[in-house]
Amino acid sequence: MAKQKAAPKKKAAAPKKAAPKKAAPKKAAPKKAAPKKAAPKKAAPKKVKAKRKPNPSFMKPLQPSAALAAIVGGKPLPRTQVVKKLWEYIRKHGLQDSQNKRMINADDKLKAVFDGKKQVSMFDMTKLVNKHLS
Repeated sequence: MAKQKAAPKKKAAAPKKAAPKKAAPKKAAPKKAAPKKAAPKKAAPKKVKAKRKPNPSFMKPLQPSAALAAIVGGKPLPRTQVVKKLWEYIRKHGLQDSQNKRMINADDKLKAVFDGKKQVSMFDMTKLVNKHLS
């Protein structure tokens, strides 16, 4: 028997590499129409910025309760002045928390105003103080 020649082995085809994608050609931006010349405008009178008027309900003097009067005084005061005097008292006695400046540590006088809480956030403080104004 005659020996058959083995068919030459084909080399394994290397995996096809993806052809690098070409960047899409950039489209030219549409040209903007030249601005039309407008008729010359008349000089408008300058508006004078009106000074902001405070809300009258904030400025209405309110009588503080006995607990709050120990801190801000017994005279009727507007809410804005009550909060201002409270902050003076807090700073004077060093009641603002050293780590979290938003928290107020209450002393004996402030505990009466803060419904017995030891610590209150500055945002809750105004809510609690409003209960002591009439």
